[in-house]
Amino acid sequence: MLRDAPRPPDGGTAAVAAESESADRTATLGAALNDGRRRAIVTLLAIALLATAVAAVCLGPVIVHPGDVFRIVIHHTTSASVAVDWKPSEDAVIWQVRLPRVLLGCVVGAILGSAGLAMQAMVRNPLAEPHLLGVTAGASTGAAAAILFGIGAAFAGNSTAAMAFLGALAAMVLILVLARTDRGSSPTRLLLAGVAVGYLLSALTSLLILLASSNEGARAVLFWLLGSLAQAKWATLPAVTVAAIVGIGALFLCRRRLDVVSVSDELARSVGVHPDRTRFILVVVVALCIGAAVAVSGGIGFVGLVVPHIARRFVGSAHRFALPAAALLGAVLLVWADVAARLVLEPRELPIGVVTGLIGAPVLIVLVRRLSHGPV
Repeated sequence: MLRDAPRPPDGGTAAVAAESESADRTATLGAALNDGRRRAIVTLLAIALLATAVAAVCLGPVIVHPGDVFRIVIHHTTSASVAVDWKPSEDAVIWQVRLPRVLLGCVVGAILGSAGLAMQAMVRNPLAEPHLLGVTAGASTGAAAAILFGIGAAFAGNSTAAMAFLGALAAMVLILVLARTDRGSSPTRLLLAGVAVGYLLSALTSLLILLASSNEGARAVLFWLLGSLAQAKWATLPAVTVAAIVGIGALFLCRRRLDVVSVSDELARSVGVHPDRTRFILVVVVALCIGAAVAVSGGIGFVGLVVPHIARRFVGSAHRFALPAAALLGAVLLVWADVAARLVLEPRELPIGVVTGLIGAPVLIVLVRRLSHGPV
């Protein structure tokens, strides 16, 4: 007959308890240090974005000193007394052209980066991006109809943006209808529905271009499809900025749901999160944000695909840090891509989608090659 194992003396029990408590403190300290490092990285990214915005406003065919830029902005935004010793042409270039363009690049880049991160979590696919939802294709179809055939003339000067947004909204509704079943919508169904709708609407856009009688209109549509911030103006900023604040804010509020949905539906249910309902809400938020962004900038690829991977490498997969990092990185990348688009072939301008593709493709190749060393 086996004897019961002897119980450790009280001193041994106390030592084990002390060791366990020490391990818990070490783990807590390590987590706090990691969180502090991630916060520092997000703060540095915010500083990098501010520096990027200042540099982008200064750079161009005519380089303007940062001090002059600051005084021009102060002159237009406050009642402070500023000595107006700059040229009227510099004032017009900075205030009417470059500053709205840079701000629009920041907003659109933030939307694309954060939306791409949310999409990859929703469908649990590292190659997912906003284009896969089909929303970009819907916006392109609406914009092509406005540019080529004058549809949406009731919106006056905003007809292209308005029709692009309505096209994105229609695509989103169609995708949700196709992906929905009695048992909800799975990531695979959402992905396949988005791809199918995207191909359908891309074909419709190509048909509209072929039917167009104006070569100039067809060229305008093609340039718009590749993305551009050239049409940026103060009037277009408020709507897309509100969409960005509301959309990214909603994603951040859902950060814990994104964490569990990105792992598995079973884990989500085990912690009280309804995966289908969560995915539906997130798809609507992402689609509306992307629709607003594409409506004012056209289809800009690769930002929503590449930026989330870089953000996760900087701050990890927890969405409370990854979402702000992706938004800031997306803004930085898009603003510098726009600077390159303006200056590389000056006085001609490249579509910004060409620049993001040239930057994003090599980065994506590097990321794919590293897949064998662990998750991206």
